[in-house]
This record gives sequence, structure tokens and C-alpha cells, in this order.
Amino acid sequence: MKALDRKVLRDLRLLWSQALTIALVVASGISAFVATLSAVESLALARDGFYTAARFADVFASARRAPDSLAARLRAIEGVVDAQTTVESAARVTVPGSSDPVIGQLIGLPARAAQRLNLVSLRNGRFPQPGARGSGELEAAVSEGFALAHRLRPGDHVEALVNGKLRRLRITGLALSPEYVFAGLWGMPDLRAFGVFWVDEDELAAALDMRGAFNRVALKLQPQASQAAVVDAATRLLAPYGGQLARGRSEQVSDAMLNDEIRSQQVIGTLLPAIFLGVAAFLLHVVAARLVSTQREQVAALKALGYRNRAIALHYLELVAPMVLAGFLLGLAVGKWMGVQLMGLYTEVFRFPVLVHTIPPGLVAASLGIVALTAMAGTLTAIAGTVRLQPAEAMRPPAPGRYRRSLLERLPRLRTGPALRMILRNVERRPLRAAVTVGGIAFAVAIVVLGNFFRDAVAVIIDANFTLAMRGDVAVWTVDPVPAGEARALARIPGVQQVEVGRRVEVRFVKGHRSESGQIQGRPTDGQLQRVIDVDRRAVPIPQDGLLMGERLAAKLGVQPGDSVTVEFREGRRHVREVRVERTVRDMMGLNAWLERRALNRLLGEGDVASEFTLGIEPGRGPEVLQATQAIRGVAGAFSKASMLRNMQDVTARNILITSTILTIFAAVIAVGVVYNNARIALAERSWELASLRVLGFTRAEVSLLLLGELALGIAVALPLGMLTGWGLVHLLVGMMQTDQFLFPVVISPRTYAWAALCVVAAGVGSALVVRRRVDRLDMVAALKTRE
Repeated sequence: MKALDRKVLRDLRLLWSQALTIALVVASGISAFVATLSAVESLALARDGFYTAARFADVFASARRAPDSLAARLRAIEGVVDAQTTVESAARVTVPGSSDPVIGQLIGLPARAAQRLNLVSLRNGRFPQPGARGSGELEAAVSEGFALAHRLRPGDHVEALVNGKLRRLRITGLALSPEYVFAGLWGMPDLRAFGVFWVDEDELAAALDMRGAFNRVALKLQPQASQAAVVDAATRLLAPYGGQLARGRSEQVSDAMLNDEIRSQQVIGTLLPAIFLGVAAFLLHVVAARLVSTQREQVAALKALGYRNRAIALHYLELVAPMVLAGFLLGLAVGKWMGVQLMGLYTEVFRFPVLVHTIPPGLVAASLGIVALTAMAGTLTAIAGTVRLQPAEAMRPPAPGRYRRSLLERLPRLRTGPALRMILRNVERRPLRAAVTVGGIAFAVAIVVLGNFFRDAVAVIIDANFTLAMRGDVAVWTVDPVPAGEARALARIPGVQQVEVGRRVEVRFVKGHRSESGQIQGRPTDGQLQRVIDVDRRAVPIPQDGLLMGERLAAKLGVQPGDSVTVEFREGRRHVREVRVERTVRDMMGLNAWLERRALNRLLGEGDVASEFTLGIEPGRGPEVLQATQAIRGVAGAFSKASMLRNMQDVTARNILITSTILTIFAAVIAVGVVYNNARIALAERSWELASLRVLGFTRAEVSLLLLGELALGIAVALPLGMLTGWGLVHLLVGMMQTDQFLFPVVISPRTYAWAALCVVAAGVGSALVVRRRVDRLDMVAALKTRE
């Protein structure tokens, strides 16, 4: 073994605790990097594999009732490879033993011909068979997520209100479809409230009076086909049959939610590890720089013995390499475990036939390269100055620092004690060292703020949408618009205290060359049960005449208040109207626009009709009211705000708790790494000074105060700076994660700031106690044996 190799082993043995903290910080960065990006890669691979195997369509369209003969014309559209028509219908579903309202999507499954697009994968049991049941009972395969949420198995049954008639659905199997990888209502994951049921197509068509017709079509395109042209052509062909605007795959709800999740996790998987690895590089720089400064004489001796600068630099890289390599390997192991846990969370929201966590070799190579660059940058910059010294110069002790009165001491009429003066002067003597120490601790505070921000943001989203916006208790909607006077039938239901009328219409907004599909929600201007709430949780009134438009939709269209926008209605007589945008609002969910309901009906050339009713009910009467709404003809579905909120919180609250806990642990590792390393190295550098003070009569507590007081001052300065940095990181992350589906409000509660401060202070106190023990054990004789 070479002499320098033996020196590396000795130094590692002496620096084991500092090496451990550096390894933990590196492991935090690598584990976050590997876990997040590997989970995203695994999710993307599962998506691509499922979409390919199931021949997921590229364009989707619907109509009220189109003849089967139209399918040939749809297949003949230029660029279309295949078209598959189906019969589908939403239905109210009752699960035995559950009072929660459920919306089921019934999809016809052909028995005499094989599926060509959107292939359904059977997970358990069998597919439904035609005519297998009598007495109006239908066999159905059910979506796996819904079945697991309600503990349904083959042989169980549910009740469904199909075309106004109550039908029993006998479960024959559990299945998955690429159309419903994400299943929920209005973009919210809710496996309990929304289920998909595949039944025999002929039997469903008979139940819906749709024999010889279809109401849904999926199109598969050629690789180089123009999706926009196909969408326009399909829309025109279906328009005479009550067709709505065809949509590309990117506008399909399930695919949009899945892609938004992948994009947001890619942002998180890039931003957070960059912080961790930046702190790791800083720690390596500090440790290497101070280690070299304490080994000046050894470096000089090595140079005098003929070792070249390259060999000495390589020696210190060899000293750092085990720390970094240990952190890298630990980070891979922890990243693998965290990635598997993320896969478990994903399976509660996204359903695939196969969802296996894998770490791509390229990701391992990239993380190793990042760690290597981090180690080299931190180490080489630290030792560059010392290895360039001539041996005779390096053998001399470094020049003592110049001490002068601190800025605080120069303030008139301000008296400072000797201990505080010594702390302040030492900080001002090495401002760069103090700055990087404060910066490292500040980033630890910022990471805790960032991790707990999601909890605050989701709490605000839930409060804004379920408490402030929807103040009613039950929402009911109809298949077709009905006279607004039907609200009286709902008001007569026992337990209903108030009814508010609304309408929702599918449209396309056009401004110049820009266009966006969306909805206009017709609401009363003075509505109390359904209100528009902005990101600051303020109620925004709907204008008497003109659109209230979400800011993200307005930005995509390039319109501002006062501009006019073309609105192409997708129901009724399909009018095209110019509508003035009166005002914009920063809403949090979706691309929305609102119009006063009667003004919306006038634009459509229709009377006083409505399609949505919001009910305010007496406490405890929810199940009774929901049951009574099933008897009202024309009602397509209903949901309970309380049930949806509970189901959403069951998934969201747990996921956020896990995320914030992991980030808090990582932040504590960073805080310990920064504070402990600075304290240990400060002790090594100033052991002669501290021993001298002990000889002069200073107590152990007073000596510890001088050493740890500097660190306490750094933490005190880092706390507000870290909170400000966290605030900035939250804004950066929110801006990078913004999608059409969600806008996270930048809301950080005082509790989050307090929790961040408490975590970092606790980590600092723990590190200080360990260093304090070393101060108490300081060998004064050995420390004072220094070369003059």
C-alpha cells in the first residue's frame, strides 16, 4: 500500500463523523433524483406500453344518436387508420352497503366482433356475455380501481339507473382500459364515486333505444396525419347528429391528468436534487479546504519529497471519493425504496395492467456523473490554492487573521460583552465562510417550507372549492336541459332548504388563429350556493352581460377584458356568437368561463332552461335527498359534496403527509451536515485558541459559547433568509408546474414557517450538543503544542 493511501485511511478514520454527514447529504440528493425521475420514467413506460398494447385512440368524438352507416365515412377521413363506434351512457349507480352517490360510465362491449381500439384488459373473472341473465339483469365487467375501493368481486351486483329504469348489474370481472387510467369526476381522483362498467353492446343499445346507432367514436390516425384536420372533419360529420367538438388525445381527461403528473414530477425531480447536490458540493469544498489548511505542513512535506501537484490533488480526491461513493450507493438504495413507495401511491390514482418500478441504467450513469462532478468541483476548488504554494511557504503557518472592531461595536451607545465581540469579530474576519454556512442552513429551511407548502396549497384548494365556491351540499344534473321550473320539484324533496339553478354548455372559443375547447357555466349573478372563487379565495361576481373568463384560458386565447371572443356552441342549434370578455379571474382548476344563465340561454336562442341544480339541505339528510332525486325523471346524476371531499382527502392527505415527511428528513440531514461540519472544523482550527482561553480561566461553558455562539448566530440569520428562499422556490416551482388542469395557489401558512424553523433549530441543537462534548474533552496540552 502506498504512503498516500495509508494517509487516506488515517484521515478517513479521524474524519468519520464528517464523512458520514457528507455521505448523507449526497445520499439525500441522489435518492430524491433517482426516486422521482425513476418513478416518472416507470410511469411513462407503463403508459406507453399500455397505450400501444391497447391501441389507444388519437381522437375522440360523441354524438346524441348517429347511424352505424356513418362509421364508414369516419374511417374514410384522410389520415384515419381505423374508427371504432360504441354505445355509452352515464348512469347513477348504487353499491350495496354504501350510501355514497356513484356515477357509472356504461360502455358497450361488442360480443360478435373483436375490439380494435381502446382494448379492455381483463384482470380477473370474465367478460360479460350477451343474454346470460334474465329479468332485466345485465352482466358487466367493472373498472378495477372502483371494484377495489368498494371491495366488489365477480358475482357481486350493483344497481344502475339506465334510461330511467333501474337495472341490476352482475359483476363478472375486473378490467382496465387506456381511456380510464385516471378515473374521477371533474379532474379529481375519486375511485369510490366514479366507476366504469363494460356491458354487452347489443343489450346496452336496447336499454338506451340505440339499436343501429352509436353515440361515441374513437379514431386511430396515421403517424404523419394532421390531428387538427381530422378533428374538424369528424366534428362536421357528427354535427347533424348532435355531435360535440371532437377532441385529440391530449384533451382526453385521463391522458391529460397522467401527462400533467409526469411533467410536474419531472420538475420536482430536477429542482430538489439540484439543491441537495449543491449543498453537498459546498460541504465538500468546506471540508476539503479546511482539511488542507490544517495540513499545510503535510502538503509542504509531500511537495518537498517530490510529489507533484497532480498527485497531491488526486490524494485529496481519493479522500473525498469514499464519502461521495458511500452517499451515491446509499442514495441509490434509498431512491429505489422511495421509488417503489411512489409507485404504490400512483396505483391509487392511475391504473395500469403492469406498473413496475425500474431504475434505467442511463439514470444511474447520470446520477454517478453528477456526483463525480460535484465531488471534483467541491474538492479541486478547495485545494487549488494550497497545492500551488512553494514547499517553504507552505511550511510556514498561515498569517494570523486581522481582527478589528465589528460593525455592531461601532454603533454608538451600544455595549457588547467580550464573548459577543469575539464571535462578531471572527465572523467578520471570514465573511465568505460565514455566508456559505448561512446559505447552507437557509436552504435546509427552504426545503422544509417547500415540502410543507403542498399541504397548505391543497388545504386552500379544498377550502376554496368545497367551502367557499360550492356552498351547497348536493349537485344534480340532467341529461338534457329542462325548464328551470323543475327546481320546484327538487325543492319539494324533504330536507331540501334551497335550490340554485345553473347550466353548463360545451363550446369552442376562437380568437384570431387561436382556439380552445371548453365550457361556459351559466350561473346567477347573485348565486349563493355556487360561486366563483379566485386564487386569493375572494368571491368574484358574474357580470350581468358578458363573460367572466379564467386568466389561463384568456392567456391561451390572447384576450383581455374588453375584447370580444367568438364562441362556437356545441349543442342546440350550434350558434356562433361574438361575446365580450368583461373580466378575468385567477381560478385554480381547469380552463373556465362563466356567463349569467339567462344571458347564456339568450345566446343559444332558448327559453328559461337549466341543466344543473345545486341543493342546500338540512344536516344529516344527504342520503335521503340523494335517494329521492333518483325518482325525478331526466336526472342523470348527483353527487354529495361531503362524500367527494372525504374520498379526496383520504388519498390526498396521506400522499402529502408522506411527501412532506421525506422532505423534512432531507432538510434535517442538510442542516446537520452544515452545522456539524462547520462546528467540527471550527473546533479543529481554533483548538489552540480555545485551549488558551481555558488556561486563562474561561470555563467550559464560556469556551463552548464562543464556538457554538457563532453557529447559533448563523442559524438565527439563516432562518429568515431560508424562509424567504423557500418562498422564492415555491413561486418558481408553481410557475414550472402550472398546467391547464391546476394552478397551485402560493400560500404558505405561519405553521409551515414555524415547522421549518423548529426542524432546523432542532437539527442544529443536536449537532451542537455533539460538538459540545468534544469541547469538554479538549486536550489542552496537545492543543497548545503548536509550532511557532
